[in-house]
Amino acid sequence: MSKIKIKKLSVSYGNHQVLNEVSLDIPERQIIAVIGPSGCGKTTLLKSMNRLLDLNEDVAVSGDIAIDGENIYRPDIDVNALRKRVGFLPQRPYPLPMSIFDNVAFGPKIHGLDVSSLSVVSNKEREGKGNKGTQRLVEHYLRLAGLWEEVKDRLNAPAAKLSIGQQQRLALARVLSIEPEIILADEPTSALDPISAKLVETQFKILKENYTIIFVTHILRQARRLADYIIFLYMGDLIEHGPAVRFFGEPCDEKTKAYISGEIS
Repeated sequence: MSKIKIKKLSVSYGNHQVLNEVSLDIPERQIIAVIGPSGCGKTTLLKSMNRLLDLNEDVAVSGDIAIDGENIYRPDIDVNALRKRVGFLPQRPYPLPMSIFDNVAFGPKIHGLDVSSLSVVSNKEREGKGNKGTQRLVEHYLRLAGLWEEVKDRLNAPAAKLSIGQQQRLALARVLSIEPEIILADEPTSALDPISAKLVETQFKILKENYTIIFVTHILRQARRLADYIIFLYMGDLIEHGPAVRFFGEPCDEKTKAYISGEIS
């Protein structure tokens, strides 16, 4: 089933056209990799899905993106509510200047969420109220991000003291804590060492049971081992998309074959 439907999406920055009438359906509860050479529009496509492109003054967007049938570029759309539904994990983590605990608790507090309102929290966890409930919430999302066991004894320590790999998983916990349906991740492991990168990939595989995860990567090996579905962009054009097994095993387009083989990059 499609979670996101994109129709004739074009994006330009000033006079520079970045995406050219991209149309595709993105399945739900899978890991989707967006691949292609540098400058081909991967991050732009990602940011178009939660209106982060709005933060650029010179950007022009045309076409439609619908999430669960709702056009997110409708004039009366609540952009803040959209960004709650569609979380964004950047290439480099930027922990808030506060404790590990408060980094995770901050999002739910801002959005007025509590333990009783969260669909993924168990009935036992719902019983917690006040500060106790917040503690359970923070633990829950740190566990989902695969970080709890490493930080449970130092939750009041500054988040900036964590390693870069731990900071990225903390950033993932922060995204998860606002209860998104979709997670957008822009090269989420590119700044990490191999062990930290593997930990993030492992959590993605676990999380896809409940979330749609769309990530940008330059690494074909990572796309092969992690993705269920592939979107291949080249010079702003959508060249090919489909299930990863078919994409890598029986590519249809000559550009796809050349990119997989390393003839073009």
